[in-house]
This record gives sequence, C-alpha cells and structure tokens, in this order.
Amino acid sequence: MKDTAPAAVPWRGWPLVILRIAALGALLPLAVVAYYIATPLVRRNPVPRAFLASVGAICGLRIEVFGEEVSGPRVLLANHVSWLDILALARTSGAAFVAHDGLADFRPLRKLCEMNRTVFVARHERAGVAGQVAQIRSAIARNEALAIFPEGTTSEILLPFKSSLLSALEGDACAETAIQPVCLDYEGDLPKVAWTGTESGLRNALRILARWRPVRLTVHFLKPLEATQRSSRKTMAFTTQSAIAGTIARLR
Repeated sequence: MKDTAPAAVPWRGWPLVILRIAALGALLPLAVVAYYIATPLVRRNPVPRAFLASVGAICGLRIEVFGEEVSGPRVLLANHVSWLDILALARTSGAAFVAHDGLADFRPLRKLCEMNRTVFVARHERAGVAGQVAQIRSAIARNEALAIFPEGTTSEILLPFKSSLLSALEGDACAETAIQPVCLDYEGDLPKVAWTGTESGLRNALRILARWRPVRLTVHFLKPLEATQRSSRKTMAFTTQSAIAGTIARLR
C-alpha cells in the first residue's frame, strides 16, 4: 500500500511546481469547454488526446518515437513505469486505456478518464473476468487504439505480464485487431521517474513537477504479434513481455 507521507521537494523545485500547477489549472477548464464544443461536431473528439499531450509537455515530458504503430483497430500492450506512460501513449497513439476501477472512486478524475473513453475494470475480482472481457471487446469496437498495461501496476523493473485481461483478445472476436507490444524506456531517468514501493502518488507527482531537467522517454513500437503468437492469452502475455524485455536489454 502506498503511503501518504508529505512530498520531499527541494526548495529550488517549488517555483517550478507552482508554475506547472498553475499552467495545468488554466489548461483544464479550457480543455473541458473545448471537449463539449467539439463533441457534437466530430466522430472522434480530438480534445482528450491534445489535452493529455499538453499535460505531458507541461510536466516536462519529451518523447522520441521509434518503430511504426500499426493502423486500424489495435491493442497496445506496454510496460508500466509511471503515470507519465498514459500521457505518452495518448500523445503518440491517441489510445483509450484500461484502468483499475480504484481510479473511478474520485469522481472528477473518473469524469476526465471517461472523456478519454477509459475502461474501468476490477482486476482482482476473478469472478468478474467474463464481464471484463465484454467491456474490453466493446471498447475495442469503439476505439481504433486501446492500451493495456499487463503488469497491472507501475514498477522500476519489468514485472510478469498478467494474462487475465488478454482473454478478450482470444478467438475470432478480435481476429482482425492487431496486438502490438510497446516498450517505454526512460533510460537514465528511470529511477527518478518510476512510481514504486511505498511512495504516494502525490509525492511522485511533486518530484516530477519539481524537475528542472526534462523527462526523456523513448516509445518503441515493436512488431505486432503473429497468428501463432496469439494462440492463447498466456502465449500473448509471454510473447509480449519477452519482446519488451529483449528491447530493454538491447538498449542497455
């Protein structure tokens, strides 16, 4: 369980924290107004993607992309290091996300997530797997890109990929949907960015907002899974994790 200890931000970082929070506070109402103006005019509202990309830029996130993201209906399976991952994938792919239903407890945050077509699932309720499968398949049908973090939590190291949510990708229902591994690499910034252990979300956010140096992230779109690599949810989880682990090892 993450603790709630006050964030330790160096004095020289506080002016930047205040400036960035002010910028985010000014951006949010503008984005909400733009979202509701655009909603009846377009099939896919571009505001959430632009908003999340802008949040990333304000927070100091600098992204470089390698490889090519496939087109058409696709599910992106990525390693999970930080909440910055969401901003990065939203910017690069415009993806909707599968998130733990704990995020839905805070109503304003839930509303913002829903604007980006987030799918909330109860990961720890095994009895609800069938419902999760239905939710994810419905989300795939509604969105061109859906991002899933199979580790189920953030970590500084690559954790085993859980396969339960990948049940939605088995069989003929998603045969035409591409499954593409994505490696998120923070390089030397990894220990300073990762949200791990008992650190609270607030402390982690303040640490990042207090950074004068940008956070550099490379997003590697890897080769989509072939038919033989999609034979089962466990095969998909193992193949995807291996591809990401191999990329991280090669980059080091």
